[in-house]
Order: sequence, then C-alpha cells, then structure tokens
Amino acid sequence: MLTAAGCIKVQSEVKSAKTKKASPGAVARKKVFLVDDHPIMRQGLKQLIDNEPDLSVCGEAADSHEAITGIQALTPDLVLLDISLPGRSGLELLKDLHALRPGILVLVVSMHDESLYVERVLKAGGRGYIMKQEGGEKFLEAIRHVLKGQIYVSQKMSAKLLEIFSGRREEAASSPVEFLTDREFEVFQLIGAGRSTREIANELKLSVKTVEVHRINIKEKLKLNTSNELIWYAVRWGESQSPPA
Repeated sequence: MLTAAGCIKVQSEVKSAKTKKASPGAVARKKVFLVDDHPIMRQGLKQLIDNEPDLSVCGEAADSHEAITGIQALTPDLVLLDISLPGRSGLELLKDLHALRPGILVLVVSMHDESLYVERVLKAGGRGYIMKQEGGEKFLEAIRHVLKGQIYVSQKMSAKLLEIFSGRREEAASSPVEFLTDREFEVFQLIGAGRSTREIANELKLSVKTVEVHRINIKEKLKLNTSNELIWYAVRWGESQSPPA
C-alpha cells in the first residue's frame, strides 16, 4: 500500500509554487499527462505542476486502458507514469506507448527502489525515473530535464548505469533479481504476492505452461532448487520492497 509520504512532500511545496506568476511574454505551457492509480498522488502532482508558469496537467488516468485512450486523444508533451498499476503494469504500458507513439517522453514515478527498475525503464523507452519520496522541487527538476530531451536519474543510479553499460554488470548488480527479464520479474513479483501459477497466467494473459517455464528460469537465475524456496525468496523480497507504514 502506498504511504502518504511521497504525496505530502509534493503537496508541501504547492504553497510556495502558488506565488510564481507567469510573465506577459511567457511561452506556451508544456502539457503533462498523469498516470497513477492513487488519486491523492495525482492531486498533489496536479497542484504542483499547474502552479508552474511553463507547465500544466492536460489529463489523468488510473490504469493502462485509460492512459492509452487519454494520451492518444490529448497528445501530451510528457507522461508521468507510475510503475505499479492495476492490471497491465506501468512497464508494459511504457512499451505500448512507444509502439503507438515512438519517441514519446515518459518519466516514471515509483515508490520502488530505483536500482530494480531504472535499467528496465530506460530499455523500454523511458526517459527518466524518480521515486515518490522526493520533494516537489525534485519532481519539477526531473520534468524539465526530460522535456529538454535529457535522461533523468539520481546521481547514485547514474554512476551505477555507467558501470552496467560499460560492461561491468556483475560488479554493478546488487541483487540477482536484476538479471531477470521484464516478464520473469513480473512473474516473480506475483509469486511473492501469493499468486498461484494459474492466477499468474490469467493475470498476465499467458498459458500455464509459459508461466511454469518462467518459474524454472527464475529458479535457475536465483540459484534456487525448489518451488518452496522460490516462494519464500519472492515473499521475503516483496516484504523488503514494501514502504514503511
């Protein structure tokens, strides 16, 4: 469950943002589309963005279906996308958006540790990653950074990415989970959430046999011998990623 910490930090800077006024010769405001299943987070981001003279929120969505419909209709300059969405994940939605609109600017927002997602996001076409714990000024910095055509990640992740893309992946990796493919990672997360093989197959629209193959590959990559070990590992990993209450 999402804590209110990220939202509070975003909303805490709205008052100061309200004092900023656009000059008479201000340029047209860039359109931002929000995709997040938490209304409070969307509200906090909308208030923050709409009070900037060069930015405005043109639309919102709570899931992948709403997002695709809205983004196609409104053609935003930038999409702020939560990685955790009901049904189709934010990572899969990111791939869909690039298939529909190659070159679309997407900044991923998440409560999950950036080390697990940044590389996946960039490979899927995302232009940056920012954690929900960051304050409003950081969000605005990230948004403008991406709108200028640049990649936005934290300084820590920037150094790690240099290690990864320079071929020193083994040294840069902090967890064997990082070696899972995007689909294996989805299956792994659902195992940790207590889903059975059939439930995972239904949720991801895959065959049971395909999910079983993914489970075998995951066990091999994580050096686990049994299904019970995989379940235990996935549950413990999921608990470690949950934000504090």
